Amino acid sequence: MIADLKPYSKYKKSELQWLGDVPAHWDLRPTFGAFAPNSERNDGLKEKTVLSLSYGRIVIKPAEKLHGLVPESFETYQIVNPGDIVLRTTDLQNDHTSLRVGFVNNRGIITSAYLALRAIRGVDPKFGFQFLNVWDTSKAIYGYGSGLRQGLDFSHFKRMSVAIPPADEQDAIVRFLDWANGRLDRAIRAKRKVIALLNEQKQAIIHRAVTRGLDPSVPLKPSGIPWLGEVPNNWEVTVAKRVCSVFIPQRDKPELNEVEGFPWVTLENIGKTFVKTSRFYVRDRDAQAVGIRTAPSDSVLASCVGRFGIASITTEPVVINQQIQAFIPRRGLSKFFLRYSVLVAKPYFEMHGNSTTLAYVDREGFETMPLLVPPLSEQEGIVQHLEKATANIDSAISRLEREVELLREYRARIVADVVTGKLDVREAAAKLPVEEQAIEPEEIVEDESEMIEVEITEPVG
Repeated sequence: MIADLKPYSKYKKSELQWLGDVPAHWDLRPTFGAFAPNSERNDGLKEKTVLSLSYGRIVIKPAEKLHGLVPESFETYQIVNPGDIVLRTTDLQNDHTSLRVGFVNNRGIITSAYLALRAIRGVDPKFGFQFLNVWDTSKAIYGYGSGLRQGLDFSHFKRMSVAIPPADEQDAIVRFLDWANGRLDRAIRAKRKVIALLNEQKQAIIHRAVTRGLDPSVPLKPSGIPWLGEVPNNWEVTVAKRVCSVFIPQRDKPELNEVEGFPWVTLENIGKTFVKTSRFYVRDRDAQAVGIRTAPSDSVLASCVGRFGIASITTEPVVINQQIQAFIPRRGLSKFFLRYSVLVAKPYFEMHGNSTTLAYVDREGFETMPLLVPPLSEQEGIVQHLEKATANIDSAISRLEREVELLREYRARIVADVVTGKLDVREAAAKLPVEEQAIEPEEIVEDESEMIEVEITEPVG
């Protein structure tokens, strides 16, 4: 059905490069003629349901996660209602990855650092959301805003042209996209499940080798650590600070500027065998001035945000912030074996995280992380074994992740072409069977992409 879609017969200029030509009968109006800002504050704590923008979706924040990095009072938050559209308008200069637009399905409160809009004057809220979503995913949103870190206010884009179809056509577009997105989300979810199973298999292989070694007949001894169990008799049971240097940067960070200096490593760069650095560079003296340290090459980086179980080895000096820690192995400890050891330490981090919002572990927690240290020759043998044993799994995961990425790109392209009028879906929408329209959207997956969507909260008071 998607392949049979055709363009409209007549078009007109929109004068916006990202929007292009639009169907001749669509209404071109400024943004303020289609959306209005929300200004309802949560005075007197009228609402207590806290919402969060997470990878392009507005979700209810569980009560157990309402501690840590949130205001003591939610009176500073704004009230949003079903049908409202929320935009994360901060830090446009530095973050070109996050999905910034979400559709509200539940009445609740969300940080006033975000911009909440409601559709007006004959605009279907779901169509309005899809239009602003395309504005975001096309990266056109980054041409707006002001200030050092390019913050966005409604005044910055209120005169931007919005292309509005007739009401019945908006309904057809929404119905078609619900159907198409549902089918694609279902395909993505199936691949995600296979990836999860492969990761579990890989984790089991790594855990077995790192905690038991390769010789099944070797005598074992109690490690004294529940999540490690029995370990080979000739292995040393120790803690991280005795075999490697550990440092955790302070919570502040410098502005990210593309200047000569060390690469800045972010959460999206973590998780591969060798870390891929971001395009941002920070002068070492600027980093030191705010207490952020430069991790040397051959450091093992680990994340403290969201789920543990990801680690990377640096190939050059890098600057990191408080969301990442660095382990620097000393003599007698292979950096490759240390990386695998961090990958199996998730139970430790879960037990010692001191925040329900972020699984944050302090310096002492990282320094006292249990580590098993086999003889160096045995470490090298385990590393070689794991590289071979997990190679096919890694290849399969990479292939599936690429397929998921392509499906997401295809979905984004379809949404953009339909919402901006490049494809006419009126006839296709009329043929849709009703029972196929209500398909659950793609579930939120805790991967690197989502973890960079950290909720921005307002200062207390």
